[in-house]
Amino acid sequence: MSSNSIENTIEDSSSGNDEPHQPMLLHKQPSQEPVISSELEDVLSDTSLPYLKRLRRATFIELRILFKLAGPAVVVYLLNNVISMSTQILCGHLGNLELAASSLGNNGIQTFCLRPYARDGECGGDTMWPSIWGAQPLLILLGESDTIASAAGIFVYGLIPQIFAYAANFPIQKFLQSQSVIFPSAYISGGVLVVHLLLSWIAIYKLGWGLLGASLVLSLSWWVLVGAQFVYILVSGKFKHTWNGFSLQAFSGLWEFFKLSIASAVMLCLETWYYQILVLIAGLLKDAETALDSLTVCMTISGWVLMISVGFNAAASVRVSNELGAGHPKSASFSVVAVTLSSFIIALVPGHCCALTSPCDELRLHWWQHHCGCRRRTLSFLGHLYFTEWSPACVYPVRCVAVGCGWQAFVAYVNVGCYYFIGIPLGCVLGFKLDFGVKGIWSGMIGGTLFQTIILLWVTFRTDWNKEVEKATKRLNIWDNIEKPLLKD
Repeated sequence: MSSNSIENTIEDSSSGNDEPHQPMLLHKQPSQEPVISSELEDVLSDTSLPYLKRLRRATFIELRILFKLAGPAVVVYLLNNVISMSTQILCGHLGNLELAASSLGNNGIQTFCLRPYARDGECGGDTMWPSIWGAQPLLILLGESDTIASAAGIFVYGLIPQIFAYAANFPIQKFLQSQSVIFPSAYISGGVLVVHLLLSWIAIYKLGWGLLGASLVLSLSWWVLVGAQFVYILVSGKFKHTWNGFSLQAFSGLWEFFKLSIASAVMLCLETWYYQILVLIAGLLKDAETALDSLTVCMTISGWVLMISVGFNAAASVRVSNELGAGHPKSASFSVVAVTLSSFIIALVPGHCCALTSPCDELRLHWWQHHCGCRRRTLSFLGHLYFTEWSPACVYPVRCVAVGCGWQAFVAYVNVGCYYFIGIPLGCVLGFKLDFGVKGIWSGMIGGTLFQTIILLWVTFRTDWNKEVEKATKRLNIWDNIEKPLLKD
């Protein structure tokens, strides 16, 4: 329905016409205009300009848009990651066992609960209850030591409320990100981090609640984060056109939503489970407690660095999908190159800075661990970590380019082959058969990620973007031509 017809309808009703001409459902306007740059397409299509001049102008335009989208998202992801990381740091100061237990418990929770929330943000809790209460025997069944499994089971009990917070947080976060409302989330995350550190210190050290206190405070902090974001949505006037309150209409179309999101859920689960399974495998090594501690520290440092790439994920998906929907094939192609190179370069900077300041590693690791033997083992692993960050940094943006193009099913197949037929077997061979230990498991993980990166980069840069624009246009035309009334006569 055009804007002119809506205006005419309103004028008829206000002029005393008793017939109900007002439509039953109006197209809601977004809170903010989407970021779509026709200027970039014009510059790339202007053959009168020299190639280098076009490249320079296009790069400036794209980076300006990209960093405007990715910058606040990176801050949000970093702060949320530090909330969980700080809990593990505090547990590490209780002892090696506590650090290993918190890592194993937290990774086990994510392994089992990611499938429900990825499929449907409201159903994570019910699926997780049996897994939580059976955490200790399940870990023992998987071959973990009784001591670590028992401590991890205690830590997991305190994470029960966090599961429901996850289920509520992800839809709220995506709702805000889709409208480029990111700075409020960053401010909220920063405030929650301060509260979390204070409460964790009180619960762990002053009240002596140990692992259970650490996990309970972590759950509470996530609920504070969810509640603060939800209150912001309620009191802010930015969302009056996009959310009018709770309604039974939210339960309509769930089957269509499920069919649309199942490929994304499978893709995300296969990728996240891969990293969590490697942690479980590390628990089977000799001296599992020290191995888990070393891998936990290194994976957390790696995850913190890769939050930059994760922040670029959202920007990559938004940029590519917007340009395809706007009919800009050259802009979509250029955005892929820009976001991949930007994420690659920026993610390498922290790793190389840490490598250059490696004499300070002993001091940095003192934040995590008191045990000198564990610190020495972790120190020997950090150099290997610093120079293997580039592969995940490349694959994250390319994966989200695939999401923007609708290739989720293809990426899921790639994940199965690269992660579960290359990465995990290679890590087991290097870690157990060749006795490389944690370094071998990490090398296997990087090997699987490297194969995934090569395949996705090859497919992405061979893509016919004109055809992708045609596909996107067809999808938009289908949705534009479908009008479903809310009520039937």
